[in-house]
Amino acid sequence: MATRQTHHRSALALSVACALMFPLAAHAQNDTREQQLEQRVAQLEQQLDELKAMIQAQKAAPAQPAAPAQAVAAAPAPAAPVFSSAPGVSVALHGFVSASAFSQDKSFTYGNGQNALFPIPGSKGSLSGVDVRNTRFWLDFKGAQFAGNWSGGGRIEMDFFGGFNGTGAYSQQQPTPRLRQAYMDLTNPESGTTVRIGQQWDLMFPVDNSPTSLAHIAFPLGFGSGYGGWRFPGVVVMQDLNHGSTGAQWRLDVGAFEGTWSGPGNNVNYLTAGSVGFRPQVEARLHVQDKTWLAYFSAHYSKVDLRGVGGTAPTPIQSSVNSTGYEIGGQWKPGPWTFKGLAYTGNGLGEIFGAMSQFGDIKESGGFVQAGYGFTPNWSLYAFYAYSRPDSKDVIAWMGNGSTGLLRNRQTALSLQYTAGSYDLSAEWMHDKLDSTSDGTDRKTTTGNQFSLNALYRF
Repeated sequence: MATRQTHHRSALALSVACALMFPLAAHAQNDTREQQLEQRVAQLEQQLDELKAMIQAQKAAPAQPAAPAQAVAAAPAPAAPVFSSAPGVSVALHGFVSASAFSQDKSFTYGNGQNALFPIPGSKGSLSGVDVRNTRFWLDFKGAQFAGNWSGGGRIEMDFFGGFNGTGAYSQQQPTPRLRQAYMDLTNPESGTTVRIGQQWDLMFPVDNSPTSLAHIAFPLGFGSGYGGWRFPGVVVMQDLNHGSTGAQWRLDVGAFEGTWSGPGNNVNYLTAGSVGFRPQVEARLHVQDKTWLAYFSAHYSKVDLRGVGGTAPTPIQSSVNSTGYEIGGQWKPGPWTFKGLAYTGNGLGEIFGAMSQFGDIKESGGFVQAGYGFTPNWSLYAFYAYSRPDSKDVIAWMGNGSTGLLRNRQTALSLQYTAGSYDLSAEWMHDKLDSTSDGTDRKTTTGNQFSLNALYRF
């Protein structure tokens, strides 16, 4: 009997304990669930804020000027993979893979294959190969907040024209990466203002109007012998002149870039004549664009002290050079046709790839034209011509040290291109005719040809 009562008391105590524990356990579980829900809500709110910031930044960011390589493709590029590197910042990966099988009957400047521009005077012997150095990738950043109505972004861009990995038997198959552009943007969508800081194309390079080619992208057709321009660290302010209006859009760009020259001094340690004092290259460009056409006018100025840093280098001709340049160009796309072209004049333009990279107080003029016709949505044909004529007397005066003077260049090219989705295929023939002198008196004409089969995949 006592044992039975003891069991009853134990069962009763256990029942009471369970009754007391169940509410406590349920309360603890509710607290845990509430904490989890609060954490999840906070995560969702943060993700929503980041998404709103990304959308706002993408709407506010101005359209980036097309890189030379992006102009080669007629079809729209596929959607780039986008990811986030920081709250509110989106990162998009872009690029293309390029391959050219080529055959040449001369050696070319500034190299053979995809960076061939004009033949080396007096060169002999044919050659062939496959070149993939046009291959390029870049990262576009958008969405970073600065202050007030200002937001930010930027670009890092690389290709593989940084040379080869040594000079051994297998070096040709190991091209070295090269930094092309690295800049940040500060953009105000209310005023239509963008400030770009870092290494970028100067305002004389026709970034919106470069010739179409699958073989010559990083070193475009006619580059250095029909137009110039180069990438420099600097600051550019881009201002919309009729911001928010309809019709043709006007923009004024003003920039200051790092000074440069081919010596005297160390060209890789900021000790050349172009870096003497604080004398940047100053440029401006007026740009107007509508749905089927664009036009622009650019101007360039810099003063180069040929005595070098420290003022001790000998100057047998003159102590300084005023580098000036003027350029007008445009593009028109009526129906299946595409027309591109520009004309320029100036002197002392070697620092921006002018005068076929001859440095001195050399006057010159030139330009290029290109016509393209799309037979179908896939097939198109392009014809190209470029002309450059530095002043012969100036070239001869600045030759020095027995170097060869380049006096006149004419370049023609034909390209048949097929485009399907993200792929482009082409067959291209380039012919170049160069006049030169090695003694200032005799003239020599060198012709060179390059035939290439090209493939490009954009991502």
